[in-house]
Amino acid sequence: MNDLKVQRAFGAPASALWAAWTESDVVRAWWGPQGFTCPVARMDVRVGGVSLVAMRTPDGVDLWNTWTYTKVDVGERLEFLMGFSDADGGSHAPQDLGFPPGIPREVAHEITVRDGLLTVVERGYADAQTAELSRRGLESSLDKLAATL
Repeated sequence: MNDLKVQRAFGAPASALWAAWTESDVVRAWWGPQGFTCPVARMDVRVGGVSLVAMRTPDGVDLWNTWTYTKVDVGERLEFLMGFSDADGGSHAPQDLGFPPGIPREVAHEITVRDGLLTVVERGYADAQTAELSRRGLESSLDKLAATL
């Protein structure tokens, strides 16, 4: 399996970085690569909770994900399984939605925030090429986060 880890320094306190992953209005402001928007972010951040998040492509296609939380250390760390879904949160294989075959049905995420530092780890990609595609999307999204902070 191929994992990726991205660390990014921000001129923001941990509370702002935490809000970026947990508060609907803040998630909608930055989630998705450059050119994408986030029309929906229904956040239910608690162990066992499921958030529903949509990215809208530049040509208007909504791509839906669920984030199912397995660990929540408030203000410090989130762990969740990101799954591919429809607008109702129903699970779908990523390949059925046009994604490459190296993306698993669920991608384990670990988000850690500290004052001025965000760390994102994604686990379980089938190959290095797919992990790199995800890294580029994440880096682009984090560029948008930096602009909102």
